[in-house]
Amino acid sequence: MVEDDLVAVLAIEQLSFSTPWKREHFVHELGARHSFPFVALCDGSVVGYVCLMSLFEEAQILDIAVAPALRGLGVARDLLEYATDVARQQGAELLALEVCSTNGAAIALYERNGFVRTGLRQKYYDGRDDAVLMEKNVR
Repeated sequence: MVEDDLVAVLAIEQLSFSTPWKREHFVHELGARHSFPFVALCDGSVVGYVCLMSLFEEAQILDIAVAPALRGLGVARDLLEYATDVARQQGAELLALEVCSTNGAAIALYERNGFVRTGLRQKYYDGRDDAVLMEKNVR
């Protein structure tokens, strides 16, 4: 991900989340030492992205989304696989994420890709929806 990608990234973010990240969040990720933001491209256009943070033995997916018109085609799976590879290369042993409990499609995707549920943060999203905590061993 580079700054020129942010218009497309922000458009996908707005369509994907009830409380979307702001431009400043992505700009921070672009410059943060332990952050690894990546985009997925199709015919030169941004169709998805993942923001990974990796520090020591633990990595975390901070944000991941795919353009609504391209969901279900494997873009998110490819982003997850790439993030897992980068986390492993950075020395991580564990990859963690949180997902809204109402997002059954995302939870199913994560479980198909080796993530297991490890906890729950009640009313985490907008004071209403729970966050499901998930982890995957990457070693």
